[in-house]
Amino acid sequence: MATVTRENIGTLHDKVIVKLEKQDYLPAFEKNLKEYAKKANIPGFRKGMVPAGMVRKMYGQSLFTDEIIRMAGKELEDFLKAAKVSIFAEPMVLGNQRLNFNMSAPETYEFNFEIGLKPEFPIPAVDNRATITRYKIAVDEKLVNDEIERICKQYGTEQAEEAIGADTHKVYYTIQPCDADGNHADESVAVENDQLIANVPEPLKALLQGKKNADEVIFHPESLCSGADLESLVKNILKTENADTATHYRMVIEKSVTLILATMNAELFEKVYPGRNVQTEEELRTMLAEELEREFARIARERMHDEIFEMLVHTTPIELPTTFLKRYLREGKDNNKTPEQVEQEYPGFEHQLRWQLISDKLMVKHNVYVTRDEVIAEIMTGVLRYFGITDIEDAPWLESYKAKIEKDEKAMNETYFRMLATRLFHAIEPDFEIVEKGISESEFFKMGSAHDAHHHH
Repeated sequence: MATVTRENIGTLHDKVIVKLEKQDYLPAFEKNLKEYAKKANIPGFRKGMVPAGMVRKMYGQSLFTDEIIRMAGKELEDFLKAAKVSIFAEPMVLGNQRLNFNMSAPETYEFNFEIGLKPEFPIPAVDNRATITRYKIAVDEKLVNDEIERICKQYGTEQAEEAIGADTHKVYYTIQPCDADGNHADESVAVENDQLIANVPEPLKALLQGKKNADEVIFHPESLCSGADLESLVKNILKTENADTATHYRMVIEKSVTLILATMNAELFEKVYPGRNVQTEEELRTMLAEELEREFARIARERMHDEIFEMLVHTTPIELPTTFLKRYLREGKDNNKTPEQVEQEYPGFEHQLRWQLISDKLMVKHNVYVTRDEVIAEIMTGVLRYFGITDIEDAPWLESYKAKIEKDEKAMNETYFRMLATRLFHAIEPDFEIVEKGISESEFFKMGSAHDAHHHH
């Protein structure tokens, strides 16, 4: 009779030995052999009439091996289920086992597996109602003024200029890397950009003065400017984080214009808030302030959730079967990594694994879940919002789009996990002592990320 035993070989790391006697697998093997003979298609024989000896000779060894491995796997699975063992990933064969499965000489076989056990652990931050800060970002007059200015620019008009001159001018241009003579490589693509002259670093601004449509400027960023000017050039002109400041760039002027700001009147108010019957600048300012407050509240809440995430991951005492997990990363299902790759990737893997364990436990506590229908509804709501559709009858194509989305597992999974995380964080907020703290907009956005604040743990 098959026996399964278990022994500890490390922290949350066990060895499971499955021992199969001949009588455990031979009856099933013989049965499988007969069933295969009934279905076998061999030239020269009618189906089901192939001699048993031929079937045994041709397919017996393969069926023999398959049945022993299947039986070992079933015994292991039944044992873990009966023992209610919660494990990471899946059992792995321990060491380099080389068993000789010989149909002509059946014998007792012993399989050694290793398993990584999921730990039991408390969550002190939740159990003790840890204190967490929810920032309240102040909406001051400057922010509202900035928003008014942005709106007036957005809905303003442009007046063509003959040449670049005043800071109030706006320049449209294409730009691409080149050599000192302005020649660019074939694979170098020209990028279209635009910028107010007021935001152009002074050294480049001097080169642009008086330039007309189709004129070009060739410059070498690091030779042209340095320090804050160089940073501004990368941010405002090259507009890329990966710009090579040690090469030349060819900037071609497409056109220059003066931006005529929109007038503050009922027509503008209706464009900004259609159907809201905004009549005065004061009403507009009030609505903008309320909108900014809602947006800042959303951002501040996300920051608080990030803080909760980092606090839980870094203050929850969780032991892990590190040896098993590293081996699984190296050799587990679909994995084929070097020891060096595993060591490099393990810290990030462990960070996410800790969160998975914690979040799984908290989702059970708070009964947090998301159904497939809810995921589809969330995606469709986003589509309606994006296209500004209020009446579904106006969009008969939605049904076919919905059917397409249901088959897009990537989009479905991304939405599912986003919704699940949001619901979980909302559910666990009452588990913490939340202290509100006022802060200015500039101070808030100067703070490092919640992750950076905990990286030293």
